[in-house]
Amino acid sequence: MAPPVLHSIHLHPVKSLAALTVDEAVVEPWGLAGDRRWMLVSGAGTAVTQRQEPRLAGISAAALPGGGVELSAPGREPLAVAVPERSDTVVVELFGKKCEVVEAAPAAHAWLSGFLGAEVRLVHQDEPSFRRPVDPAYARPGETVSLADGYPLLVTTTASLDALNALIASGDHAREGPLPMNRFRPNVVVDGTAPWEEDGWRRIAIGAVAFRVVKPCARCVVTTVDQSTSQRGKEPLRTLALHRRSGAKLLFGQNLVPEGTGTVRVGEPFRVLE
Repeated sequence: MAPPVLHSIHLHPVKSLAALTVDEAVVEPWGLAGDRRWMLVSGAGTAVTQRQEPRLAGISAAALPGGGVELSAPGREPLAVAVPERSDTVVVELFGKKCEVVEAAPAAHAWLSGFLGAEVRLVHQDEPSFRRPVDPAYARPGETVSLADGYPLLVTTTASLDALNALIASGDHAREGPLPMNRFRPNVVVDGTAPWEEDGWRRIAIGAVAFRVVKPCARCVVTTVDQSTSQRGKEPLRTLALHRRSGAKLLFGQNLVPEGTGTVRVGEPFRVLE
C-alpha cells in the first residue's frame, strides 16, 4: 500500500454554502485561511445553516482577494461582497452561544433573502484571534475557531467513506448510495489509511504542519442533504446509527486543532505522530 497522503482540501467561505476544492491552503490557528469566516443569520440573529435550510447547498461563494466573497446561484446575477469596513459588531447566536460579528452590506442581505424567500443577513467574523474560543474541554488556553461548528478543521478519510458506503449498500436504503465525501463537509481528506483508523489518532501531521486530534465529529442532518440537489434522504445517518454510534452521537471524521501554522498541499505526506 502506498504511504498515506493528503487527498483533497475543501474550503467553505460562507458557512453551509457550497464547498470549494483547492490544491493548497494556509493553516491559521483558527482554521484554514478563508474557511467559514462568513455566515447567514435569521432576522432574530440566529445562525442559518443547511440544518434549517438545505437550499443553501445551491449557493456558491467564491473567495475574493482581501477576504471578500462572490455569491452565485442558478437564476441570479453574481454579487461581489467585500469584507465590511470597521464598524460596530453585532451579537448573534451560533449553536446556543453568543458571538460577535460584523454585518455585510445591505445588498448581500437582499440577494440572499431574495434567493431563500426569507429574511436573512450575511455576517463576517472580523477577529478570529479572539472572538470565539474553542470548547475549553478540548482546547488549550487562547485557542479560537472561525464560524465552523466548533473546531478549526475537520479531517476525513477515503477508506472510511468506502467502508461506510459498503455498509449503506448492504442496507435497506442502498439506492441512496454511494455517498460522495461532500456530504460530510471536511476541510482535509486523507487517502491511504485503513478504514476507521482515525479513531485512534491523537496527533497527526500533514506535510510540515502538526495537528491535535481532539474529538470525533458527531454528525447531523446536514449529511443527509444531497449537495448537488439540496434534497434530503435517510443516509448516512441511518447507517451511522447502526454502526458508528457513541451514546446519542453518530460519528464520522475527526476534529482538529492546529499546533502551528503553514501551508498544506494536495499530495503531501500524511503522518500519525501519536
